[in-house]
Amino acid sequence: MDNFKPEAKRSIVFVSHAQAGKTSLVESLLFASGATTRKGTIAEGNTVCDYNSDEILRKNSINSSIVNLNWKGHFVQIVDTPGYADFIADMISGLRAADSALVVIDASSGIEVGTERVWDMLEELNLPCIIFINKTDKENIKLESVIAEIQERFSKSAAVIKMPFSSQLMETIAETDDSLLERYLEGKDISQEELKAALKKAVVKGKIYPILSGSALKDQGVKELLDFIVDYMPSPLERTPLQAVDPNSKEKKDIKFSEDAPFSALVFKSVSDPFVGQLTVLRIFSGKLAPNAGFYNVTRGAKERIGSLMLLRGKEQRPIQSGSCGDIVAVAKLKETHLGDTLADEKLPVLFDPIVFPEPVYSSSVKPKTRADEEKISEALAKLCASDPTFMTSRDAQTKELVISGMGDQHVDVMVKRLKERFNVEVEIGTPKIPYKETIKRSAKAQGKHKKQSGGRGQYGDVWLELQPMERGKGFEFIDKIVGGAIPRNFLPSVEKGVRQAMSGGVITSFPMVDFRAIAYDGSYHDVDSSDIAFQIAGALAFRKAVMDAAPVLIEPIMDVEITVPEDCMGAIPADLNSRRGRVMGVEARSKNQMIKAKVPLSEMYRYATDLRSMTGGRGSYVMRFSHCEEVPAKIAQTIIAQNPRHKIEEE
Repeated sequence: MDNFKPEAKRSIVFVSHAQAGKTSLVESLLFASGATTRKGTIAEGNTVCDYNSDEILRKNSINSSIVNLNWKGHFVQIVDTPGYADFIADMISGLRAADSALVVIDASSGIEVGTERVWDMLEELNLPCIIFINKTDKENIKLESVIAEIQERFSKSAAVIKMPFSSQLMETIAETDDSLLERYLEGKDISQEELKAALKKAVVKGKIYPILSGSALKDQGVKELLDFIVDYMPSPLERTPLQAVDPNSKEKKDIKFSEDAPFSALVFKSVSDPFVGQLTVLRIFSGKLAPNAGFYNVTRGAKERIGSLMLLRGKEQRPIQSGSCGDIVAVAKLKETHLGDTLADEKLPVLFDPIVFPEPVYSSSVKPKTRADEEKISEALAKLCASDPTFMTSRDAQTKELVISGMGDQHVDVMVKRLKERFNVEVEIGTPKIPYKETIKRSAKAQGKHKKQSGGRGQYGDVWLELQPMERGKGFEFIDKIVGGAIPRNFLPSVEKGVRQAMSGGVITSFPMVDFRAIAYDGSYHDVDSSDIAFQIAGALAFRKAVMDAAPVLIEPIMDVEITVPEDCMGAIPADLNSRRGRVMGVEARSKNQMIKAKVPLSEMYRYATDLRSMTGGRGSYVMRFSHCEEVPAKIAQTIIAQNPRHKIEEE
């Protein structure tokens, strides 16, 4: 790495749907190049990339892994990413670390939903890419059909690469260059070197998406793939300029990919290592970085100093003397730097676009098993969240539960296991409580009067309240309409406090009340016996009486859900959504996939990730976000009310 100039470097990210054979292909590339002396297998659990115990046990990639190899005078860095949607974060961040991509497609199953989603991301990032059709050694493979599907669903510019150039490929290449096309149409000779130069230019600019094929298992097409990567994929100097923002002027600027340019890099991965602690993995876009040097974290406005600089190959860490333009390197024990941060020269700072991750869709409640676990869990969860932006934790303000959220049940299961293995924290997992709420459907008035005599100074508070419903999502509003000094102004905050305390526990259940206004419009007081506590009690009593005449109802959160599935799985989805009390709002065609938009109660969605995977054979995906609250159907409400009795407030 220290001996390679930027023009001899290649960084490529491997992406695909799960089980397409990315990791096996990486093993074959490492072995073919001499980077390893034996070829590991997923079945034996000895691959370079899948080295975590979770990955070995599950026999699939959970984290992205960085490896490198030398081939014909070139330094090739590969980011092997997970294929399962549950672990999409590492795939998304891996795309930002490379100058090109390799899309692996299983010859027997063709293009899956996950692959289409990846393709959309590649187009958005304008990354040149190779398409590698894997597992062509299987029986009954119809390669021509897979190629036709690629061209139909991805791009007509996807072209099969065979050497020497076929007449069809020559025509495809010529069509990307006006001067070559003219000579081709005139029947003039075009040299192989001219065709190679034109092909590289077309691949780099995204005018041609080369298709190669082979079998990682049988080492077929592996050396040809290596040749193509070093011959036709871009070096960091040849990629499309990367845009950044000047944090001071806010002006956009192109980053010059050069060792001589000011230092700039993006943090795209964070790894918790049991021996060295937190490892920060970054892609250097410009300039150089050396051990014991400092840099500026532009995202956080903080200075950092690194100790050692390391090159990664799976779990192996090799110290290096320097890193420069095009390199992927790791540093340890940075204090202020996190995934997605931009690093740069303090005198010439730039800020790259942040990495955008999807919102988690699967949640579980967690409860520490012991007092010792309770003391350690916050720090442990914080470290897990720092390494995976699609894993989140929260304390529900209403239910008081600690909730962890991820991209699916597998994702959450892995994180719970890491809590135990890495931090020695054990938890009990459950289904989160639904944050139901109560509201009213009509206006009502009532008096709350608190009067108590006990021989000394008494207690006296008297208030009339009117409750009025408000639109969903408006919360609560307290209005003072007292006239003529019926209640002194200094007691009205106590009335409001009493109302707020009473509404926090509901009236038909223990759930809080929302979306109404309380109007204080009349009352009375006593010169001696009236007090803040008396009017606080009176406010609560008036609220309780009025709300029972205001048609109180239970409301639940409704989610906007977008589900993407293959056409052949479409039939089961609407019926399933209907069984979940969902409403299909529309269907959009996405090539051979369909995207169903629906509104579904949150209570019906907590385990949807598992059910969707079962219905679609793992080929479906979905996202959801909060939409609004709606009234719970009467029969369901009765069950919920029976399970959540209200807390009664009685006059002393």
